[in-house]
Amino acid sequence: MHIPRLRGRDREQQAIAQLQAGAAGGLGAALLLHGDLGGGKTALLRHAAATTPDGTVRLWATGLDEESDLPYAGLQSLLQPVVDRIADLPAHQARALTRALSGEGCAADDRLALSMAVLTLLATLGREHPVLCCVDDADALDRPSLDAIAFTARRVGAHRVTLLLTATGDLPLNGVPRVALGPLDPASGRAMLADLLHESGRTGDGHPQWTPADPGTRTTTGTAPADAAGLGDLARRATVGDEVLAALAALGGGNPRALTDLAVSLSDSQLAGEAPLPTRLPVDSALLRTYRARLDRLAPDTRWLLLLAAADEETDAAGLMRAAHSSGVDIAALTPAERGGLVRVSRGGIVFPQPIARALAYEEAPLAQRRAAHLHLAQILDADTERLRRAVHLAAAAHGPDAELAEELEEAATGGGYSRASTALEHAAQLTTEPGGAAHRLVTAARYAWQSGSAGRARSLLRRARPAARDRVVSAESEVLSGEIELRAGATANAAESLLTIADRLAGSERELAVLALMRAGEAVCFSGDYPRYAEVASRAAALRRPDDPPELEVVFEHIAGFAYTFGGRHHRAIRPLRRVVELGEILDSAAPLTCASAAALLLADDVGAHRLAARAVEVARDSGDVSALPLALEMTAYAEYWLGRYDAAAATSLHGLRAARACGQGNYAGDHQAMLAVLCAIRGDREQALRHIRDIEVAPGTGQVNRPKALSQWALAVLDLIAGRPADTVARIAAIACPVTGRGHIVVQAMATPWLVEAAVRADDREQAVAALAGFDLWASSTGDPVRRALSARCHALLAPRGSAEAEEHFQQALALHLAGEADFEQARTELLYGQELRRARRPRDAREHLHRALETFTQLDAPAWADQARAELRAAGEAVDAPAVRAADVLTAQQLQIARLVCDGATNREVAAQLFLSPRTVDHHMRNIFARLNIRSRIELAKALT
Repeated sequence: MHIPRLRGRDREQQAIAQLQAGAAGGLGAALLLHGDLGGGKTALLRHAAATTPDGTVRLWATGLDEESDLPYAGLQSLLQPVVDRIADLPAHQARALTRALSGEGCAADDRLALSMAVLTLLATLGREHPVLCCVDDADALDRPSLDAIAFTARRVGAHRVTLLLTATGDLPLNGVPRVALGPLDPASGRAMLADLLHESGRTGDGHPQWTPADPGTRTTTGTAPADAAGLGDLARRATVGDEVLAALAALGGGNPRALTDLAVSLSDSQLAGEAPLPTRLPVDSALLRTYRARLDRLAPDTRWLLLLAAADEETDAAGLMRAAHSSGVDIAALTPAERGGLVRVSRGGIVFPQPIARALAYEEAPLAQRRAAHLHLAQILDADTERLRRAVHLAAAAHGPDAELAEELEEAATGGGYSRASTALEHAAQLTTEPGGAAHRLVTAARYAWQSGSAGRARSLLRRARPAARDRVVSAESEVLSGEIELRAGATANAAESLLTIADRLAGSERELAVLALMRAGEAVCFSGDYPRYAEVASRAAALRRPDDPPELEVVFEHIAGFAYTFGGRHHRAIRPLRRVVELGEILDSAAPLTCASAAALLLADDVGAHRLAARAVEVARDSGDVSALPLALEMTAYAEYWLGRYDAAAATSLHGLRAARACGQGNYAGDHQAMLAVLCAIRGDREQALRHIRDIEVAPGTGQVNRPKALSQWALAVLDLIAGRPADTVARIAAIACPVTGRGHIVVQAMATPWLVEAAVRADDREQAVAALAGFDLWASSTGDPVRRALSARCHALLAPRGSAEAEEHFQQALALHLAGEADFEQARTELLYGQELRRARRPRDAREHLHRALETFTQLDAPAWADQARAELRAAGEAVDAPAVRAADVLTAQQLQIARLVCDGATNREVAAQLFLSPRTVDHHMRNIFARLNIRSRIELAKALT
């Protein structure tokens, strides 16, 4: 029997596995899985059934709307396989249950007996074998069945019974813990699509989220989801590119059923990237059919309210109530849609669980009714304070081209957020008869869509604008924007070439656009590691420069000049333009110049200033809604925090940047952040996490052989090699990041990694490689005057000096003095460690111990056990008896024990822990005894100390 892998559901599977393990030991439990249609609830039940031990009694029922009016139909489906055991029950209970299951109903006085009969029957079965009851779509059960099952769910704690329920709509089950299933994260969505499209030998019941293996012959499964037709052919199709997976995952919105429907619908040419990918679910989608069926059962007033909510994404509860009242419909008519999981009303507004739910609620309505909804919403919106929303509704209701309304939309768009402005300009383009004017509005709409974080929509708008973009300026704006999107979300190497070509073509006519194209080309060159081409960017920029350039252009010219000097090794010449970039960034105070200023400050080694400027860029981007600027601004923030020695803060920033980049479709910069997380984990000695981050890096094809995520990953692997005692591998990895002869590769990343290369080269007796690498680092460090970089330079020279020499000692002392003026505690501790090693090997153990103690203390405070272990080993070698490190909770406790221990340290009682983790109090008591034993402690106070 094939047990499918469920992507992105580890937490839920672990919770269910814990319940089943507890039930096998006599501690039963129930759990309600609550989530949107297509969210994978059924798959989790089937996975639970497929992974139960042999001999488990498996019972299954599925709630059906068609049977919701038949009393006890759900209970009959659940218990049908074990009706022969009803005779074993006490007579009164047996009579009540038999009458209910045979359709004779249950008198009010017998309802308790009936519920007790269900509980007793399951308990009796549990005495022989563990019992797993799965009740799918419990919110669609008939009410009497639900009442009896809920009664049982609250009382299975003393029996070998696990009871799992799922629901889409509102299902108040007091006393039953619940887990909300959210959408799959983008990485899990892509992985699930890859499973569907790449794995061979699949049939419908091997499907990884929706059609799991049959739970067994001993029981019935009620109504199982239909097989996903067509999955058998998928194994014969070509390997699918990352871009295809990312686009489909975004379209599916993290809904497993939607992802399945999309995978099944793809043609061979779409998989090969030769035909456009779908922009919506196929018409025969199972998920669409389910939503459509629920819509069809709704009353006209409910459908009208859903249409009003779907027609305006900004409608909140108050606005919908106002629209309902003004149209003469009671807002209570929305209740069936809420119960059916079609819509949720919260303080934040009206929430459709899936984009397709909103689309269906809108598109299934007749055209005349959709127009009426837009006109009605326009009538209740204020023409002054809600000008843009009102204009959008009027445009949606327009019969045809309307120049006056198009003008109104364009003017109103300037006062709204980027997403709203993009929608408004798209409508304005549709109302525009003149092709050039329509193209101009579409290109502007695309720019706003990109800034709002909708890369796919921006590309679509640009494609629509291209045939009509005959105006030279409009065409140029379209090409520059396409290049920017491509460099951050596509083939960066291709983007650099096309942007340089565009800049050349525009140089004589549209200078400002040409300068912007050069700025983006330089960005592409830096990402792809093709640094020799930056000189081409700089020469073109110099030819376009004028003495009277405004600050907006001057900052670009100075940025390109400063970077070109730096990349060419002329650091002293770079200082003036880089300082000017910092000045102009603060004056202009918008996201792009501030980010440029932060990058310039990093090259000047003004890490505090770089952090301040990057943080301001993030703040401005958020305030203005320009989310496209966030990934790069957060990347600069993380680099500044790295140099400041704030590794925890840098990791948090990189994680934030990773999420921001993924959310706005900038996959290449998501790779940067993922790789930086790998570097930070490697430096701390966390090999497993570092390798996980490296495995998760995904960048588009065509980003260059030595793109920045790859360079950062090599740095991370090099650090891990050094910690593991493989210095030659470290040297090879860092040396390969950039070529000193051609200049190709990531010279900036290599410069950051140079102190690691020198240390490894000395250990590997490859001093020639170390001297060559250090020469470039010295030029940079000496030009900045920064104490941290100069300290690292001095440390490297100490390592290269003859062992035990006065020269080595002088450089180490210089490095430690410089460290005192900086903030990088970790690097200072590493210098202390290396100095201690040098003194010990020079037969000066007493002097060595002083530095090794300081190193050990810092590494312990920074929670860097790999480095603390090295300091301890050196202290022992220096003749000092060092106690073994205290037992680390993370090393000796299981993941669940660690979770329980942390909750207890936060002040939770055992009962509160049990409720939060869906365990019984007895199970938590058992775990607490094991935790105390493993940590060799006796109290919760000692536990708190052990965890801190």
